[in-house]
Amino acid sequence: MRLSRYFLPVLKETPSEASIVSHRLMLRAGMIRQASAGIYSWLPMGFKVLRNLENIVHEEQIRAGHNPMLMPTLQSADLWRESGRYEDYGEEMLRIKDRHGHDMLYGPTNEELITDIFRSTVQSYKQLPLTLYHIQWKFRDERRPRFGVMRGREFFMKDGYNFDIDKPSALHAYNRHMVSYLRTYERMGLKAIPMRADSGPIGGDDTHEFLVLADTGESEVFYDSAILDLNLGARAVDYDDWDQCAAINTEWTTPYARTDETHDETLYDQIPEERRMSSRGIEVGQIFYFGTNYSDAMNAKVVNAEGENVPVHMGSHGIGVSRLVGAIIEASHDDKGIIWPESVTPFKVGIVNLKQGDEQANGACEALYKELTALGLEPLYDDREERAGGKFATMDLIGLPWRITVGPRGLKNGVVELTSRKTGVSEELIPAEAVARLVEIYAAI
Repeated sequence: MRLSRYFLPVLKETPSEASIVSHRLMLRAGMIRQASAGIYSWLPMGFKVLRNLENIVHEEQIRAGHNPMLMPTLQSADLWRESGRYEDYGEEMLRIKDRHGHDMLYGPTNEELITDIFRSTVQSYKQLPLTLYHIQWKFRDERRPRFGVMRGREFFMKDGYNFDIDKPSALHAYNRHMVSYLRTYERMGLKAIPMRADSGPIGGDDTHEFLVLADTGESEVFYDSAILDLNLGARAVDYDDWDQCAAINTEWTTPYARTDETHDETLYDQIPEERRMSSRGIEVGQIFYFGTNYSDAMNAKVVNAEGENVPVHMGSHGIGVSRLVGAIIEASHDDKGIIWPESVTPFKVGIVNLKQGDEQANGACEALYKELTALGLEPLYDDREERAGGKFATMDLIGLPWRITVGPRGLKNGVVELTSRKTGVSEELIPAEAVARLVEIYAAI
């Protein structure tokens, strides 16, 4: 993409309404604009990052054997009355009536709707296990929406639901989601710690939240620093292997890690003092096992191997996709702007032409632009008539992980400059070497 043709309304000044880093930088980098309190338009660059995160979530869910689908944003209130949650959910639920006077709601979550779909289509244990998920916009009418996309009223979320014949099978689904979520966050360049949590209005006893450590997090967290050394990496995982999934779950949940809601001082004090840590954390996902809560209430049953009609065991699993954009920025930025991990960056590399209009510089930039595009390394080419300092400031603000700088002085020696946004280290290379280096970097992701 050529920057001269791209809609990137960057701001030089920090908006007064933004109180945390991610909100400030998303507004300044032209990623979002507020439509009303807690509701944002996602502009082209923000939308690209959002889609990149969505694609990673889809890939890891499908890898784990889960089925993507799409449910509507509006739901019938009748289903929620059936489960008993219509009145209990509180004022966060946006309740509306259609033109026929039917009670409707803008879905804050989808347990009722997915249970209704399940009970109308699945009758036998032979059709299990089954996990269905979608990535869809949700709405919760927060009393005080704040912190940009971190605590908005409208948000983009992956929510998945497993259906199993018994508790052991459902707990394997829980473990499977634990592993798939760990892999998902690692691919995004995040260290997301699973922490014992409170189930809230969803219900159920077995639940973990995934939190990214950040000073601006809303939750106070307590943990054993040993958990920071854990990493899935390129480990091969067979999601059908109950023992392997359970072992990974145990590996990540044995070190103490809890939110303030479930913190236990007695257990915490058993950790060696040098490993006792407390911090703030940003919640980016949660997994639940809640047994037959919804299947009992909504009569979602199947025939088991003995011919008995039994309620299915269920779990619910969410990832806050739009919130992740803010969480990544909170975890990866400096005083100049955003620093995107390579796996989620909106563009793989920025090209800066130091002397727009110079025949040699223009030619070298055009050649790099075409070659990188042909290789699938989508570049953002700053071809504006703008001073060099302004171009560098824009690139630093929007946080592309790599920058190629092209100018007449370097071209006299046959080189361009390849710079890492994360480290600030620059290296002079011939254009072909710079391209080869980027190919190597992105091939390893």
